[in-house]
Amino acid sequence: MTDTHTATAPDRLYLVDGSGYIFRAYHSLPPMTRPDGTPVNAVLGFTNMLMKLLADMDAERVAVIFDKGRKTFRNEIHPDYKGHRPDAPEDLIPQFPLIRDAVRAFNVACVEMEGFEADDLIATYAKQAAAQGIAVTVVSSDKDLMQLVRDGVALFDPMKNKPIGPEQVREKFGVGPDKVVDVQALAGDSSDNVPGVPGIGIKTAAQLIDQYGDLETLLDRAEEIKQPKRRQNLLEFADQARMSRDLVLLRDDVDVPEPLETFGVKAPESEALRAFLTENGFKSVLAKVEGDLIAKPDDGAGAAADPVAEATTADADYTLIQDVETLRAWVAEARNVGVVAIDTETDALSAMRGGLVGISLATAPGRAAYIPLAHRSGGEGQLDLGGAGPEAPPQIPLEDAVAELKDLLLNPGVLKVGHNIKYDLHVLARVGLEVAPVDDTMVLSYVLDGTRLGQGTHGLDDLAKRHFDHTMITFKDVCGSGKTQITFDQVTLDRALDYAAEDADYTLRLHRLLKPRLVEERMVAVYETLDRPMVPLLADMERAGIAVDPAVLKDLSKTFAARIGDLEDEVHRLAGHAFNIGSPKQLGEVLFDEMGLQSGRKSSKTGAKSTGADVLEDLAAQGHDLPARVLDWRQFSKLKSTYTDALVEDINPDTGRVHTTFGLTGTSTGRLSSNDPNLQNIPIRTEEGRRIREAFVAAPGHVLLSADYSQIELRLVAHVADIKALKEAFHHGADIHALTASRMFGQPIEGMDPMLRRRAKAINFGIIYGISAFGLARQLSIGRGDAQSFIDAYFKEFPEILDYMERTKAEARQYGFVRTLFGRKCWTPGITDKNPNMKGLAERAAINAPIQGGAADIIKRAMIQVPDALAEAGLAARLLLQVHDELILEVPEAETDATTALVKRVMEGAASLSVPLVVDAGTASTWAAAH
Repeated sequence: MTDTHTATAPDRLYLVDGSGYIFRAYHSLPPMTRPDGTPVNAVLGFTNMLMKLLADMDAERVAVIFDKGRKTFRNEIHPDYKGHRPDAPEDLIPQFPLIRDAVRAFNVACVEMEGFEADDLIATYAKQAAAQGIAVTVVSSDKDLMQLVRDGVALFDPMKNKPIGPEQVREKFGVGPDKVVDVQALAGDSSDNVPGVPGIGIKTAAQLIDQYGDLETLLDRAEEIKQPKRRQNLLEFADQARMSRDLVLLRDDVDVPEPLETFGVKAPESEALRAFLTENGFKSVLAKVEGDLIAKPDDGAGAAADPVAEATTADADYTLIQDVETLRAWVAEARNVGVVAIDTETDALSAMRGGLVGISLATAPGRAAYIPLAHRSGGEGQLDLGGAGPEAPPQIPLEDAVAELKDLLLNPGVLKVGHNIKYDLHVLARVGLEVAPVDDTMVLSYVLDGTRLGQGTHGLDDLAKRHFDHTMITFKDVCGSGKTQITFDQVTLDRALDYAAEDADYTLRLHRLLKPRLVEERMVAVYETLDRPMVPLLADMERAGIAVDPAVLKDLSKTFAARIGDLEDEVHRLAGHAFNIGSPKQLGEVLFDEMGLQSGRKSSKTGAKSTGADVLEDLAAQGHDLPARVLDWRQFSKLKSTYTDALVEDINPDTGRVHTTFGLTGTSTGRLSSNDPNLQNIPIRTEEGRRIREAFVAAPGHVLLSADYSQIELRLVAHVADIKALKEAFHHGADIHALTASRMFGQPIEGMDPMLRRRAKAINFGIIYGISAFGLARQLSIGRGDAQSFIDAYFKEFPEILDYMERTKAEARQYGFVRTLFGRKCWTPGITDKNPNMKGLAERAAINAPIQGGAADIIKRAMIQVPDALAEAGLAARLLLQVHDELILEVPEAETDATTALVKRVMEGAASLSVPLVVDAGTASTWAAAH
């Protein structure tokens, strides 16, 4: 940020919707007070957001615009305008003047005017600036400001961290920015008490304006409307539509109190800023701005909020919602608050098959409600197993609850927060409820803390205990366990209320605690551009599933069973007697006691000699047939039990497809995981394993498209380590492994011994994972000394990689984490461990994490772009799977070439590296043939 700019560059102006920022700030932090007892949570949240904006923006002018009061000229047009909105929360009112003080403390123009809304002042300044050739960015997520979008005036949504242009306006209103007012005049706005025309919503309004051009033409020609009710309403409520237009049309001719010339960006006066921060107890903020407005890189400590501003925990106040009127009141409250936590209860654990039993909502810490929808027991007495009969509790009919919740859950002005909300998206979708926009506290926790506290630590129960020292009611507490366990629809309402409402309550508390840390720890971009958009995208992919041919799987199971039987006979023949090949104890007795084979490794659990795969591989490499055949037996047994048998059971009977569950929070590097079933671990290194992919098929009239990044991790190594020889080779499309072998072993590429290339390939990929001489020796079946010589030769030929490795290990030791190219933190617990084995393991993980994590980030960036690109091109393909560096799509046969070209273009353009990204793509009727 600077006070000067070049004479040729156009001026840029940022107009910040301060009122919108206030409520976001208020709901982003738990209650806090400064030393004199004044509440300051909104002040602190606003200060953090303002600092972030000033640090990130690239503009010469900036102003924050506020609403002055509730009454404006619009109340003279329509006395009930915004009349139903509740008063501001009691603890927010004293913070309003302090927030203005915050703006002035940072030496930023602060503007408000009696009788006009902030939107009118923004419209006026935008018009004035555009007339002077100044590029305007309006910082707001308010839909009412979308009418301002045009050449020279852009909107930026700080909640979604993305610009809003004409296309986004058209997605929202069905028309361009110049017609937004006409559509709003017809559809009205219940949140502002703008009446509109009864019976006409946004979609219908957009169609009418598209057909007739503008509101006046439509009203003048209303007699032409074919639908009787619609025609009648347009004729009867024409004047109401015109009044509504006057209400939603922003004034751009206000005699504003401050001229544009006073909006120049200026450094804050240090004494004034210091005094403001000190008075409000913001010591951590003061430490950041001392000497520099932009916060310094964090040290990984991850402070969530200012320690001086003490948080208070509200007492729990949980409500059971059993009638529509109560539900409407809660919906209105959620709409006015702007952030609501949501959680669903089901009668089964499967997101794809569980039936909706109830929904919980939370609007403030300690304030939550539960909406029972399919319970079979109401009170504390005996469970009624007779269904929804006389003993069933009073509950809102599902269709009525859906009707009341529908607009709220799709309202772009209300953020819906869930913990693992992807599960809830599936459950709600099956009853006709779509949800957007969403935040996920499980993903927030993962982005901020990753695996530094151990694997699998982002569950709601764990986080509530860690952050609030609160022990949550468990599912076992309300449903029991074992043979006596009941499903949630059998839980009495009193117990269901406490359990379900608590989940929503603590989800909201977590959101208020964790979301501000994104700014504090500079993780906003990772969350907002990489992981948060993946939540609804993965939900769509899981819902789509992939078709599987059970006949192919059953045939493979028969083939594998026959092979298992043959191998069992052969193993028994080699042993000289029958024994249980699956028993490590019996196998160990055969190998080490009866056959006298040698192995120094022992099982950590039993102390007996190990019969693990690594031991059997070593023995097989020494020329022993029996351990080699046992390895084959294990391979076929796993293929049969884990894949060909199990996948048949995983086919959803309703869809005929397999629906995996993708995990966003299960790895240390940001890679996705796949479970129930795991479709990322299907073996592809053996011919038998590859055959399993033959069962994955395209729907009739479609093909499967496999698009796979070529050597993406090696390309990232070349980029991050700045290895000039490898970068040049990638630019020329050379055989990277042959080039490596040529440079290491001094052999020409022409006529090279394939074994040399194989060794170079093993080193190229092994280096990424910090391979040791011992590991390389095992992989290439060579001596440890020869393996070390190969590694030494590699580092001598490519010294940049060794520099990268040492630099990365030092970074991990200093901060406890390393970062990917896109800012993701990959934590490295054990990096300072005194145990050399643990330390070495952590160092290898640190070397690999920026590479594997960078590749994961790149394919996420591509995945996020693909659906929009397909829609824009009018193509009907859909994403089905992501398997590490590969995307699988189902494509109509007629669109194969166009879709392949588009997907390759998007994937290859997902990141800008110093080497080209290359995607190999193939299409076929099966996954095996496409890959």
